[in-house]
Amino acid sequence: MDRSKQPVIDAIIARRSLRRYKPVPVPHEVIEKVLFAGIWAPSAHNRQPWRIVVMTALESKVKLARAMGNQLRTDLEADHVPEDVIDRDVKRSFERLTQAPVVILLSVSMSDMDVYKDELRLQHERTMAVQSVAMCGQNILLAAHDLGLGACWMCAPLFCGEVVKDVLQLPRDWEPQGLITMGYPSQSRERSREPLDSRLLWR
Repeated sequence: MDRSKQPVIDAIIARRSLRRYKPVPVPHEVIEKVLFAGIWAPSAHNRQPWRIVVMTALESKVKLARAMGNQLRTDLEADHVPEDVIDRDVKRSFERLTQAPVVILLSVSMSDMDVYKDELRLQHERTMAVQSVAMCGQNILLAAHDLGLGACWMCAPLFCGEVVKDVLQLPRDWEPQGLITMGYPSQSRERSREPLDSRLLWR
């Protein structure tokens, strides 16, 4: 197979989740290119239910990281996790957010999605919107890789959505789904995949 003629597949295979970045700002125009790729993801009914917040100021990242860390500590204490483990987890979370040059919050909004009378279809509509946001996030990750950036998706906002909304003063219909940290990478990683046949059925 001629690999030179499949740059998209090559980018998908080469992309890695990278959490360590050089202390170098990412130019505004580069961030916009990444986000532009994100909003060209497919979406349910083409309603584009993604909502995006970009944080580059250290003050914003610190404020969010502290609030999320406080919630993480509360949750882990309720689970009776040892204090040293809690301290380590909270510290790691804080560093991941504050040491990334760019932090992108992806939220979902149901404001433009279809409304049904029955609960089942409403639930499916929400799932479709969440899937759309995830595809936006995947486009962002791939675009970041293509532009020489490292990035990593974090699901933490799902566990502290109200905290995130309060700190960032989000509109009421914005529901946080994930954070993407991004910057010029200071690490590399090798990853493998299980054989395709182990996850595949033909019918």
